[in-house]
Amino acid sequence: MCSTCEKPIAHCSCRRKKQTTGGDGIVRVEHQTKGRKGKGVTIITGLTLSETEIKTLAKKLKKKCGTGGTVKEGTIEIQGDQRDLLVEELTKAGMTVKKAGG
Repeated sequence: MCSTCEKPIAHCSCRRKKQTTGGDGIVRVEHQTKGRKGKGVTIITGLTLSETEIKTLAKKLKKKCGTGGTVKEGTIEIQGDQRDLLVEELTKAGMTVKKAGG
């Protein structure tokens, strides 16, 4: 039984479990404007870190880019088109990174 959601481990619905498992080990960085009234954000997905580690990484990346951003459901959103800078920073941190999308 899961101590957080109190369901059997096979049917656990904890956000924490979903964020730390799965994926192919590749962090994807993409620029997206859909649903944001034309304002673009750079989205980082595929992170296999805990919630606190993701928040710490987001804070570091926002400071490096000099922009705002947020963490939503295990993904990091940074304001503006910051793909090149973010790919460079995440590669320095030892992650396998790919640019995704158009």
